[in-house]
Amino acid sequence: MDAKRAAEQEETLVSALERIGTKAFHPTADAQSRTDGQKEFGAIISRTGTLALMSALNTMIKPGRVPDWLRVRFMDILMLLPQRPDGVRATLEFVFSVHPSSTASVSEAATPQKQGANITMEALKMASTLLSVPPTSVKPEIWFPGIAPQLLTLLDGNDGPDLAKVAAYVIGFGVLGTPGWRAFAEPMLACINPSLSSQEAPAEPMVFSAGLDEVIDLRKRTILVRADALHIALKRLSSLLNSHPNPGLTKRLLSPLLLPLWALSSWPSPTAHVKERYCGPALALIEIYLRLAGSAEKFLEITDNLLFSGFFDSREPRWSYEHAGSPGIQIKRLHGDELAPPLDLDVMDLKIPTLIELITRTASDSDLSTLFLKLFETSLGSRQDTKTIQVTDDIGDGDPVMKLIRARMLQEMMEQLPDRLISNSKQLLKLIDKVLSEFGTEYANDDAVPVALSLLNLVITVPSFQRKDVPESTLRSIEDSLSRISLAREVDTSQTARNLSQLLKYRDELEDPADRPIAPTDQQIEDRKTYNLALSYITQADSPPPVRSEGLNLLGTLIKSGSAILDIPATLVLLSSLLSDDDEYISLRVIKVFVQLSERHPRSTTREVLDQYVDASEKQNTDTRLRFGEALLQLMQRLGETFAGEISASVGEALLALAGRRAHRPKTEEQQARAERVAARRLEAKAKLAGRSHALFPPHNEDDDDDVDMDLEEQTPEERTRNALLARIVSGWESKRGSEDMRIRASALSLFASGLETNIRSFSPSLIDAALALSLDVLMLEAGVLEAGILRRAAVSLVLTFVNALGKARERGSHFDFGSDLGSRKEAGLSFGGGFTTKEEDVVRILGYVEQTDEDGLVRQHAQDALESLESLRLVQLVPQKQDQDATPPVVRIAGLDMTRPSLPVLDADEGRRARPRIEEVE
Repeated sequence: MDAKRAAEQEETLVSALERIGTKAFHPTADAQSRTDGQKEFGAIISRTGTLALMSALNTMIKPGRVPDWLRVRFMDILMLLPQRPDGVRATLEFVFSVHPSSTASVSEAATPQKQGANITMEALKMASTLLSVPPTSVKPEIWFPGIAPQLLTLLDGNDGPDLAKVAAYVIGFGVLGTPGWRAFAEPMLACINPSLSSQEAPAEPMVFSAGLDEVIDLRKRTILVRADALHIALKRLSSLLNSHPNPGLTKRLLSPLLLPLWALSSWPSPTAHVKERYCGPALALIEIYLRLAGSAEKFLEITDNLLFSGFFDSREPRWSYEHAGSPGIQIKRLHGDELAPPLDLDVMDLKIPTLIELITRTASDSDLSTLFLKLFETSLGSRQDTKTIQVTDDIGDGDPVMKLIRARMLQEMMEQLPDRLISNSKQLLKLIDKVLSEFGTEYANDDAVPVALSLLNLVITVPSFQRKDVPESTLRSIEDSLSRISLAREVDTSQTARNLSQLLKYRDELEDPADRPIAPTDQQIEDRKTYNLALSYITQADSPPPVRSEGLNLLGTLIKSGSAILDIPATLVLLSSLLSDDDEYISLRVIKVFVQLSERHPRSTTREVLDQYVDASEKQNTDTRLRFGEALLQLMQRLGETFAGEISASVGEALLALAGRRAHRPKTEEQQARAERVAARRLEAKAKLAGRSHALFPPHNEDDDDDVDMDLEEQTPEERTRNALLARIVSGWESKRGSEDMRIRASALSLFASGLETNIRSFSPSLIDAALALSLDVLMLEAGVLEAGILRRAAVSLVLTFVNALGKARERGSHFDFGSDLGSRKEAGLSFGGGFTTKEEDVVRILGYVEQTDEDGLVRQHAQDALESLESLRLVQLVPQKQDQDATPPVVRIAGLDMTRPSLPVLDADEGRRARPRIEEVE
């Protein structure tokens, strides 16, 4: 089927829709005719494919194409197409294929685009808006459940990772409002935690008799969530949070799943099947959540629910996880007579090391120290008099299992994490003092004293410890307690107390005061913790995208506050390394941090971004350099009027050097030559091998080329021509013989034009003159080069931007001269003379030639716009420009009619009174 036939079929569908639609909805038609027409109209809508129908209706709703009464009907149908079973994917494919930002890549240029058009951020935002904003005629409670199954299916990734990312973007950034939450988030969350379902629980299953000797208990068959559904929910949740990371959304989704995720991630003795489908995804999710929202309270909640396997209390529904054999883990309903399983010491021994390992990876030193203090206080802390009301142990004496778990956790933390327990040293010393002061009393806890002595040893042996930092009353109390304990009968305890007493007494004399580090302020301590946390989130190789995004957010907060803890050169190097990430969301966040940093350090930030964009060492690929170009653009726009002087000069010179034809990249040339030699040797070896095997094998087997020729046979001649042309253009963008990549050259010219548009004074007249000369050379010397179309577009856009910037400067009353000697300042004008080599006549002549002869329609259009702007500016210059505030723009000055505002009344010298304005009538 060729393109002409496809176009005819589309035209036939458009004509049929218009004809039948007119018959069905014409206001003046009789009732019977309209009824027959509506039946026919419904039939053609039903049997037409969604994508074809969407394309045809999009043509029909253009203004003036059909009468308004018919256009409204077509728009109603078009807006409801996403509700079809394949409507969501058809909407995405249609938007991606028609959006102007969708351009072909190298691979798509050489092969037919059977997998759809490119997915750009602009097209993705448009598609997300179309799907996430219900039509006014449809309630959100109806719209979102209609598209939810389709988006969730795409989120599974069976249709490719790109569409999975698209679905994650649409769900995460578009539809998760209240109605969207119930349609999208709740089904996933309820499969992991059935208590989150807003639907009414089914009635309690009944037990009935099937005969005299047979009783069937239907309760055993009550499965709330099957194993496959639980696996799919974990997979979809992981895909949603990792495809387009959003720390806020991540915390919102995972907060109610803390205990269920812990139960699944710490499943005792899992099989390989269970570990792959449930334990691994759940562990990754709970690590993401604890890194983003972890606190001592969260870790304590997991500790107190270490053996959690479901909800066995009175809430509804009551449920628990169970291993269902080969399918995996499922969720079953509990009944009134089912209780929580008894304590299993073997399971506890397996789960405690898992929790310690999880805390080690995700908890900060501050949170870990706070958690330890809570465990120490409730497990081995002081015991209160039973006659008092206040008790220290918040878990009470009625839950020995929880007390045992806390004691075991405390022991494991002291053995494995001793160096990280003293972050909150002041609070720890108070607790140590409390425990030691009760030694020898009826409230003493004999098990707590050795632990307290060990902790005291950790605190006072830290190099930064000084007696003056501890309240005198606390020190005196601890010393008195150590003196009493040193007289005790227990040899080990008394000897340890005696040694610590001597160490505490002479602690400050053991070191030279000059060698002691200066104690940081509380703000510096907090900034250091935030900085270390941000670096750990960003630099860890296994950090998922939401965690890395949160690390960039933390870094941005330090930059905004102007924290002195930041090492600016190291931060710039870190951001530059992150900008090579293929994740577009992370790249956009990095660019935002670059802009934030430029507000306080414009020179160093601009220099780092510019160096990476120029890439003199030839380490970056083209895509990474273009990302640095985007960062440079946003830096120039953010600096605005301050983008001037040395900063703008270095940027302008570098951009013009990149855009020129003489840029040479020797390392790239050497790599290209090496690749050509390797390809030639492979081709030669393949030819020799084919020659030797000619006698043994047939010279050609057509089946071998089936995979290659299949796509070509399905293409129309027009498609083959188009794809060949695109392949030639895209391949021509890459550097040849070590020259600069065509895309980088075009990007450099565009960035220079953006600098002019931001502030025309950013660049010196000599740089502007060089940029104009370079642009004109590109338009003339590279006019016949097909792949240089993007470069010519950038060149003519620079000329147009410059002319428009001159006009805007004149409207603002700015005195920027492009027509006098270098460095002089006059009233704004456009006489290309003086110290400039570029003449106005040359610009007009070249633009006129380009307008008539260039192969690119957009280049011709820009050239025409530039010529018109030049002519308008020349006409405006003929009108004298007033310098006072009453100056009227030339556009409102009409021949024979003075429309300027009257000046302020002045005193009449002769009459001593204010002169009145005169009103004249002009024919």
